[in-house]
Order: sequence, then structure tokens, then C-alpha cells
Amino acid sequence: MKKSLKIASLLLLAVMVAVPLLLTGTAVAETLEEAIAKTPAGTEAGQIDSEAKTGFLGIPGAPDPSLVVGFFWAVWVGWIFSTVGAFGGIMAGVGHITVFGLADYGKTFKKTSPTLNKLITDSIRVSNQWLVGLSAAVSSFNYYKMGRLVLPLGIALAIGSVAGSILVPIITAGKISLKAYLGYFGLCVFVIGAFLFYETTPKGQAGKKEAKAAAKAFEEANIKKSSSLADEDRGVRVLQWGIGRISFSFYGVEFSFRPIIPIIGGFFIAALASFLGIGGGFLFVPFLTSIAGLPMFLVAGTSALTVLVGMIISVFTYMLVKGVPVYWSLIGIELIGIFVGSMIGPRTSKYIPDIWLKRLFVVLALYVGLRYTTKGFLGYSIVPPF
Repeated sequence: MKKSLKIASLLLLAVMVAVPLLLTGTAVAETLEEAIAKTPAGTEAGQIDSEAKTGFLGIPGAPDPSLVVGFFWAVWVGWIFSTVGAFGGIMAGVGHITVFGLADYGKTFKKTSPTLNKLITDSIRVSNQWLVGLSAAVSSFNYYKMGRLVLPLGIALAIGSVAGSILVPIITAGKISLKAYLGYFGLCVFVIGAFLFYETTPKGQAGKKEAKAAAKAFEEANIKKSSSLADEDRGVRVLQWGIGRISFSFYGVEFSFRPIIPIIGGFFIAALASFLGIGGGFLFVPFLTSIAGLPMFLVAGTSALTVLVGMIISVFTYMLVKGVPVYWSLIGIELIGIFVGSMIGPRTSKYIPDIWLKRLFVVLALYVGLRYTTKGFLGYSIVPPF
């Protein structure tokens, strides 16, 4: 069984490394320098003043994000993703889009320089994914050591996510306007938040007997310190590994799944996540809680592993295949913050009850969904910051 897991992991790693390298010969979109050169010169909105101080992406007159704010925002991004297994990319997007004002700046070029508008959009997308990728790597490692990562389920989802993470950047890079991006971003988050809210209701909880039993056993062992379980029964134990069905236990409660289902789910989730420029955790979490029936204590680590694979493929495809630029001075300091937040999250999440982890997810989903759905489709936000 362990040998099968090792072989599957090595095959997945080989695909993750080989596919982006094989695709690097594909023609890239118009470069940033070419887009800047074609943008009208001047001091008005939608123009570039060559005498102005350079900011985001080295564009004269662009916003120059604070590195201090970037660090602390990234700590928050790393903590929330490593705690609930989602919202890393969304919170990174909130930072890049709103906190640093990059979306409002990019929108000024919608008519004067559509190519630059779309390059800024793509840069925001891939910058989000850099942050989520590191958080996913740190979180996966920590949760695996804690026995809170379902490795075969994460691998099955990741296998499906590879194709989706490659296909969407190739199809959509350089073709999505900022306004459309904001609207779709918010709409997807809002719908998922509403669905997760239903799952916190008594009716939604009724069919989650195994998840509730496992969550209760985990809380008793790690918070109340009253568990009588043997050490070998604490954490994830893979019981059966096969093409038709895989089973595992968590704190004495048994779960099972058919690998083909997470493979298919991983493809569609990764495709949508890559389009939005986020990690996809906000989709993997409801998949893992609703379809796989896992408690939230297992969801964060398993989601993180899957997100990690999608982020590696998607970032490589955006940057190497499509030539999308990123602002390294900002990304570098944000990655340090991500590491700090991602080390804290797994160590604090065990003190938050399972139902409250899900409710935290719901509150964030509804707020972010409302803000960006209305901003994208109406042109203004109905929730602060307006």
C-alpha cells in the first residue's frame, strides 16, 4: 500500500515538472514593454507619463504598493488558507485588487490600451497564485506531519487538476478584461458561500454522521485531552488502496471513496480556479466536505496538497508559456509573510471547533462574493470598502 502511494506521488511529481517544460515552446502573448510602448503618452487616466516614478510591474505612474502592508496582508492570507484550506487566493486577490489599488489602475487602460489592461489582470491572477502555492506547500507539509492530510484523496484530486490548470491559462491569458474578471470572481465565491452556509444548518448537517463523529473524536483528543484512542489510531491511516476504492480512517472513524470521482472533480475545479487566478480551495473545501464527507480538520491539509499541484502547473503555464510578468519586489516580501502565516495556521486551527471553521469560511465567502460580484457587474461595491 505504501509502495503504491510512493509510485503515485512520484508519477504526479513527474507530470508536474515535465508538462510545463514541454509547453515552453508555445508562443507568448505581447510583452509588457510592447504594451507600454503602444499606450498613449500623457498624464491623464489611461495614459503613461514616462517622467513619473515607476510602480507596479515597473510601469511609470503605476501604484507602488507598500512592502510593509504587503508583508502583514500576506501573513493573514497564509493563516486563513492554512486554517480552512481555502480563501488564500481570494484574500490575495483582495489585497492585489483592492488594498493596493491595482484593479482600479488597470481599468483605466480598458479603452486606451486593452493589451496592458489584460496584462495587469493576468499579473494579478498569477501573483495570487504564487502566494497560494507557497502557503499550500507549507500547509501540506505541516498537516501531513500532524496526520491530518488524506494523501491518496489529495493525489486523486491533483491528477485531475493538472489538465485544468494547463488548459485555462493557454485559452484565456490576454483575453479577459478586468471588469469581467471581478464579476466572475465574486459570483463564484458568493454561490459557494451560500452552499456552505446551508451545510452549517441542522438539515445540512444531518447526513454528515461520519464527519461529525471524526470531528468529535479529534476535538476530544486534541482539545479536551479525554480520548482513549491508541496512538496508532490518531490521525489518518490508509486502510485500502485500489483503483476501484480507497478507504482510510481518522481517529477511529472509517471513510472511503472511488478515485475516479475526485479525479473528475479536480479537473473542473482546477479549470475554474485557474481562470479566476486563485487556488481553488474555496471549491475543494465544499467538494471535500459535501461529496467526500470529511470533517474540516482533514479538509485544510488535503485541499492544500491539491491546490499546490494546480498552482505549480498554472504559474508555470502563465509565466513560461504565456509570458505573464510579475512584480518581484512585492511578491518577494509577500512570500515571507505567507510562510509566517502558513506556519501559524495548522497550529491554531485545532483549537477552533469544526462547525466554526466552516462558519468562518461562510462569512468570508459571502462578504467577498457580494463585494466583487457587485463591483464587477454593477461597477460599484455594495459593501465596504466602496
